Amino acid sequence: MLFDTHAHLDDPQFNEDREQVIDSLASYGVTKVTNIGADLATSRAAVRLAETYPFLYAAVGVHPSETTGMTDETLTELKALAAHPKVRAIGEIGLDYHYEDANPEEQKYWLRKQLDLAISLDMPVVIHDRDSKGECIEILREKQITHGVMHCFSGSAETAKRLVDMGFMISFTGVITFKNARRAVEAVSAVPLDRLMIETDCPYMSPEPHRGERNFSGYVKFVAEKMAEIKGISFEELAGITYQNAMRFYGITE
Repeated sequence: MLFDTHAHLDDPQFNEDREQVIDSLASYGVTKVTNIGADLATSRAAVRLAETYPFLYAAVGVHPSETTGMTDETLTELKALAAHPKVRAIGEIGLDYHYEDANPEEQKYWLRKQLDLAISLDMPVVIHDRDSKGECIEILREKQITHGVMHCFSGSAETAKRLVDMGFMISFTGVITFKNARRAVEAVSAVPLDRLMIETDCPYMSPEPHRGERNFSGYVKFVAEKMAEIKGISFEELAGITYQNAMRFYGITE
């Protein structure tokens, strides 16, 4: 059993064959997927998909690059969406300073607001952190967040250890299958098995041997295979451990 803990199956890249893609997942051994919101529209779409497919779950939130124009009314709707029983986390939220037009102060304001929402609802958070130079982790510490996952982790082993010490899960994508992924491989090695999760971040981040193609949740098996190799255990054992980790993190019971 495989659990793709972070997917965007509502993405327009799936508009032509979404139903077929989702229906095919069982044949790849994927039995659970969390579809992650990045703004209000995708958060609504994540909930609709979760309502349609029993094995899909949802997270709702506004990605840092989408916070321009965000208002308190946005938070109110996110809170309403989060009341749905298939919504298991607030996310993806965080900081992303990669692009020149990034507004750090705006991003930090809405990150704190969405963390406050998660705290008030006693829900875990799915964190996106890109080029924030430690500011995202500082805010997580400030808010005393302990129930979270750093998704698509690409930082150092030292940073991964800091997050584990804070109580975080660490989730890896197909990046760990890339030939130049030395730092990500070192981070996987440093994270205890009970803190690891796997994801595709589809339709992005396709693993080898499908790099450059559209990604989908079925390809999470390649992440699991590489992670098992790094940790020196069987694929079956790694799949089982990460599945149970994800179930525990999202508070899902069979």
